[in-house]
Amino acid sequence: MMFAVAMTFIDQTIVAIAAPEVQSELSLTAGGVTWMINAYILALAAGFALGGRIADVFGSRLVVLVGIVGFAVSSGLCGATPANSFAETWMIVFRVTQGLSAALMIPAALAVVVAAFPVGERGKALAIFFGVSGGLTAVGPIAGGYLTLWTWRSIFWINLPIAVIALVLTVAAGIHSTARREPIDWRGAALVAAGMALSVLGFEQARSWGWGSPWTWACIVGGLLVLVVFVLVERKMEHPLIKVRIFRGRAFAVDNGVLFFSMVAFIPIFFFASVYAQVALGYDANTAGLYLLMIFAGFAPAAQFGGRILDTRGARPALILGSAMSAVGFVLWGMRATELSLGDQWWCIVLAGAGLGLLVGPASTDATNRAIDASYGEVTGITQTVRNYGSALGLAVLGTLLGNVFTNRFTDSLIAAGVPSDQAAAIAANAANSTGGSGGGSDAAAGAPPSMVAQITESVQHDFALAVQAVLYGMAVALAISFVIALLHPGDRVVDTSGATVKAGQ
Repeated sequence: MMFAVAMTFIDQTIVAIAAPEVQSELSLTAGGVTWMINAYILALAAGFALGGRIADVFGSRLVVLVGIVGFAVSSGLCGATPANSFAETWMIVFRVTQGLSAALMIPAALAVVVAAFPVGERGKALAIFFGVSGGLTAVGPIAGGYLTLWTWRSIFWINLPIAVIALVLTVAAGIHSTARREPIDWRGAALVAAGMALSVLGFEQARSWGWGSPWTWACIVGGLLVLVVFVLVERKMEHPLIKVRIFRGRAFAVDNGVLFFSMVAFIPIFFFASVYAQVALGYDANTAGLYLLMIFAGFAPAAQFGGRILDTRGARPALILGSAMSAVGFVLWGMRATELSLGDQWWCIVLAGAGLGLLVGPASTDATNRAIDASYGEVTGITQTVRNYGSALGLAVLGTLLGNVFTNRFTDSLIAAGVPSDQAAAIAANAANSTGGSGGGSDAAAGAPPSMVAQITESVQHDFALAVQAVLYGMAVALAISFVIALLHPGDRVVDTSGATVKAGQ
């Protein structure tokens, strides 16, 4: 199952490194590049609950196989994007189908893994699962850097041989899964997808539409209202997409709250850090990928430690310690972001990654252990929905923050250097498109006087670092909220491996 989902985790970050080449060859807009990344994450979030339910109805083994095939076909079509005016639409559409295929596959694969281990061993087992997945998330940018030397299309085509091997292994594994012939709540699936898509669209487009635009707030408020309607509809359904009453359990609600706010940082940080490494530090794609290994250097060992804490002491200590460590790590990282030196930052990056590693596995596993009368497919669908909605919102909100801070700072720097305000605004807008949108900074000085190119390039590095600093502080705030939520965990744990008895407070 880890092999089956490998390509889905890699694809959450591999595209960020290749984004400059994709944008250059296909002439994508900055918004198009952002949506090339965000469309995949948003489709994951919108489809997870449905994917978990489909795994219950048709059986986990079949759904894993369908997900692998769908992901492989979508990957091949992304790699075959034509270099014409239809390129942006083509890429975004098939990134969405990639995400939907992953949304089918991951809950089903997790359900298989969870069912294979008794409660007392799930912390260790899923620590390995999430540790490996975290590692694959970090490997994505590194692999992307090397594959892009050949062609950016190879970052998608590499999934095809992996998918073939995954199909063979899944068939050979002898997985036995049972199907529950129940109706699927398609109305609920449509509502949750629409609510998530609208809210993320509003935050994402705020940078171009403006916070004063009625369209921005119509999308944000409208999306949240649709999600409220979804909850109300689900409460009355005999066979709902999500049994919302499961959130009445305090520990389950806390686990998912921690996951939501920690994911605002976890997946987006790979995108923002890769952009920072290339624009502010001047790294090439390969070196930028190695820069991101610092996150994994903290995440991987901490994930194993977090699993042991869960099995022996419950989730609460891991959630509290992990949130605190990560919040502090992001603050310290932000303080050193403007120093433009990995030597000054690496230990802060490791600390931030270690905090995330401590809490991600325990929060997900503890929530799964508290499934009450829900199936493993359904519960993993819920937790993965929460995780990826947090990631999608984080990328949208923090991406808007990055663009606004960089544009304002760079405009001020240009005016201070003697550039007329109208020309400064135009140069800053061009720089925002070539840096914050794609991860490249080579065109940032386009339109500037030749005598100012060197000065503008230096300003781009410094002002972009300031923008990333704001993003890192934003992530620290999200982890601080996660810490406060973690304090509300009742502290009990699932201890009976034979009768699956859960102590009071679930």
